[in-house]
Amino acid sequence: MFTGIIEAVGKISAMTPKGADVSVTVDSGSLDLSDVKLGDSIATNGVCLTVVKLTGKGYVADLSLETLNRTAFVNYKAGQVVNLEKAMLATTRFGGHMVSGHVDAVAEVIERQHIGRAIEFWIKVPPQLAKYISEKGSVAVDGISLTVNAVRGDEFKLTIVPHTAAETTMADFHAGRKINLEVDVIARYLERLMLGDKAAEKQSQVTMDLLARTGFLG
Repeated sequence: MFTGIIEAVGKISAMTPKGADVSVTVDSGSLDLSDVKLGDSIATNGVCLTVVKLTGKGYVADLSLETLNRTAFVNYKAGQVVNLEKAMLATTRFGGHMVSGHVDAVAEVIERQHIGRAIEFWIKVPPQLAKYISEKGSVAVDGISLTVNAVRGDEFKLTIVPHTAAETTMADFHAGRKINLEVDVIARYLERLMLGDKAAEKQSQVTMDLLARTGFLG
């Protein structure tokens, strides 16, 4: 579990194919790894990765085919700058929101403009995730805990203050950039809970029942 408060910015130094999977080597920059051991988790651009090797300058982790299919890592190459956060402790100051490091989908930056000293971004999400995005709710973008400031359909706005831009990769965001998006985990759990006993049924049957109740099946 993470908070979405970025601790350091690192850089991918190698992406090494391992059959259908990939081994990624990360130069962790100023991130303190003195308390990190093999098997620990580090959120890397919002993706929870397990440390399999410590290199002295950073760490190595494995990317499964599932991770490559679900995240922007599929397009990353050596030199990619990434946001880093170690897994939270029970004593960690909870400055962001609950972030699992399990990316829901890849979203896209579609607009960027400066408003005073801040930067405003509009982000487009896959349509099936739009229902989880609410004004003044929380999202994680490339691992950064952020507040949604406005919503228009399947797009939402972020307002980034200078400190966040300086301490994360967001200063480099531009229209067309693909980003890792994780919606608020509480919203996902609430949706599942609202199904009640229907949660144990096949999703197709649940959908048919809902359509019947709402009159769409006649």
